[in-house]
Amino acid sequence: MRTGSRAAGVVVAASLMTGLAVPAAQADETCNSPYMTGLIKGQEDYVHVWTLGVEGLGDGSDKLVTIDANPASGSYGKVIDSLSVGGRGEAHHMGFTDDRKHLWAGGLDDSRIHVFDVGTNPAKPRLVRTITDLPARTGFVGPHTFYALPGRMLIGMLSNAKDKGGVTGLAIYNNKGDFVARYGMPSATIDGVKGDGYGYDVALNPAKNALLTSSFAGWNNYMRDLTEVINDPKAMQQFGGTMVLWNLKTMEPTQIFNVPGAPLEIRWALAPGQNWAITATALTSKLWLVRQDAGGRWQAKDVGAIGDPAKVPLPVDISITADGKGLWVNTFMDGTTRYFDLTNPEQPKETYQRRTGGQVNMVSQSWDGKRLYFTSSLLARWDKKGADNEQFLRAFHWDGSELRPAFEVDFTKEKLGRPHHMKFTAKPAGQLALARAGSEGP
Repeated sequence: MRTGSRAAGVVVAASLMTGLAVPAAQADETCNSPYMTGLIKGQEDYVHVWTLGVEGLGDGSDKLVTIDANPASGSYGKVIDSLSVGGRGEAHHMGFTDDRKHLWAGGLDDSRIHVFDVGTNPAKPRLVRTITDLPARTGFVGPHTFYALPGRMLIGMLSNAKDKGGVTGLAIYNNKGDFVARYGMPSATIDGVKGDGYGYDVALNPAKNALLTSSFAGWNNYMRDLTEVINDPKAMQQFGGTMVLWNLKTMEPTQIFNVPGAPLEIRWALAPGQNWAITATALTSKLWLVRQDAGGRWQAKDVGAIGDPAKVPLPVDISITADGKGLWVNTFMDGTTRYFDLTNPEQPKETYQRRTGGQVNMVSQSWDGKRLYFTSSLLARWDKKGADNEQFLRAFHWDGSELRPAFEVDFTKEKLGRPHHMKFTAKPAGQLALARAGSEGP
């Protein structure tokens, strides 16, 4: 399943070695790649929202929406720019390049990747490139996660061009948009655990030479109405139930973990020495911890429930705090945001919850943990109907004990569409260019 794996591995290893000394942990969002530079030191100025077009609403196109997020600004909490890409490709996730000057955004349906210049003038991004060769180059479709490597972009996919099922893989492009390599998700058995070939998120820990991937479902599921999927026993069997540990330098899978119930977003603890990662399973509503045991072998362990798993609250996005001692979890079906104390990651404890919407999906927090942003849309055909079909970005202040509303943008009222993924930028004066000094990494 790997194309040019040895040569590509050499290329990847060389690029990683140039950036293996990772900047000290300072960033605007806690989910960003450790290879990113030009990171926000303090207050973010803008929130960019990758938004699904809705037929008959505004121009009906997918778009990058920019919102002023600086309380000192006269346009605080307002939409200041909207850049349409033409058509509806199921806009989903985004990721910065390592130099933080460009934002890559993908469509789960059309597999197009739009590259926005957010470095020249973050208040008014420009569409500078659209990459259309992903299916032809890789055989994969549904680009989901965009994760910066030195001079490269690592892309985690959800599906394939052959049967639109969940068997998929990873791709690497350089920052210019040129294809570099593809890697199939393992379907073979490694150390007694069989891979399912499914993919979703990617996250890495350079200090441990570790790349983790998770798994979800293919185009045949995520482009169907959610009610249809739930009522189709065959479709419900077509969700991933594994995570894979890869050798980051060679891009070879080394371990497979059984993590039933579609493990989604992966977050590595960011404080020095905390070399563990956590994820949430959508269908079983569990938190899973991935860490090394006393003998140095990596293990995946169910460490707690999110809400009442019997009610299938459907945990979607998670955000770890910068000190690794807390975790925000959004559950889509009940529109609830929960905070877990991770002081002991083996025993997460829910200490706070708030209903943040009729439906809620993505969460992004500032590095200091004092500001949180939430968006509502999951997938065009999975979003709720009727009154609960709220389409918003909601900003809150967090004082350690309570979320207090800051501002809200109603995307339906503004005729913008369905807001999904968020990324922060700042004016050049508000950014810190960090030297690549040695550290333990995330």
